[in-house]
Amino acid sequence: MLKDHAKLMQAIAVSGEVIGRKKLQKMIFIAKKLSFPFCEKFQFHFYGPYSEELTVRVEELCNMGFLEEVKEKKGGYFQYRYTLTEGGTEFLAENQPEIPRIQECFTDMNSQNARFLELVSTVLFFDNLPKEEVQEKVFTLKSKQRYTVEEVDSAYQYIAELKAKTEVSQ
Repeated sequence: MLKDHAKLMQAIAVSGEVIGRKKLQKMIFIAKKLSFPFCEKFQFHFYGPYSEELTVRVEELCNMGFLEEVKEKKGGYFQYRYTLTEGGTEFLAENQPEIPRIQECFTDMNSQNARFLELVSTVLFFDNLPKEEVQEKVFTLKSKQRYTVEEVDSAYQYIAELKAKTEVSQ
């Protein structure tokens, strides 16, 4: 029971604090694509890969008192901060899933900005296509973000770095 919730809690715990709903969505999607054991289904949405299941799971964790969601007004929009509560930390201590290399990957992803993670997750969403087609999709679907060729190259490099981190122990 709550195994999938515990995996999400562990991801947030090792990150310390995740700032932004979009960022959390992208981090979980990227981790799933790197073969971390997340089960949420994702579809392509306005800001790249999005999971309704993940949104519901976060809401459930907040309602159970395991996750704290702080809503802050930031200019013209609201931003959300996620941290484990004391109850969440206690639950996780007794129900911690075994996920090798989660600390390294989530700490690294959490240090990136949401815009870059949106690009990385979009590239990974279309990873079955050749790089040129992925780049064209990024420029078309994400035209408002004005990503450059260099940024797309950086996304591919970052994906390779994350894959190298996960392969060390697997």
